[in-house]
Amino acid sequence: MTTTASRTATSTAATITTGLLAGTFYVFACAVMPGLGRSSDEVYVEVMRNINEVIQNPVFLLSFLGAPVLTAVAAWQLRGAPGRRWMWAALAANVLAFLVTVLINIPLNDALMEAGDPAVLREEFEGAWVGWNVVRGVLSTVGLGCLAWGSVRQPAGGRAA
Repeated sequence: MTTTASRTATSTAATITTGLLAGTFYVFACAVMPGLGRSSDEVYVEVMRNINEVIQNPVFLLSFLGAPVLTAVAAWQLRGAPGRRWMWAALAANVLAFLVTVLINIPLNDALMEAGDPAVLREEFEGAWVGWNVVRGVLSTVGLGCLAWGSVRQPAGGRAA
């Protein structure tokens, strides 16, 4: 594979995985959580527990880990090339979204899995999780925009200088 083809493939894969994550967080913010918010405490906790269990799968993991890793590779491949700053900005946004998930959303998910009164569990979970989901959604969307813009800044066909 040529250098240009490798760069294009990596940037495309980074853009796709970042877009999938941004879309996931967006759907949770716009539909899943508002819809679930209409449910009783028992239903809310049960459904979120179910979601937390089923989302831990190889397909989601490819996007979740792929977005920051592929963006890092794309940024490295394009060092010195036009659009490189956009790739590094995308990497920063993706890493921040990853950190929000790992440091805030996942611990909230884990706490929700513990036994307890559904009303108390929901009270401790819902507001914080929804707010931080919006943060990671915005970060992923910024990352997606930066990847897209950085990709179109590359010269067509030839070697990026």
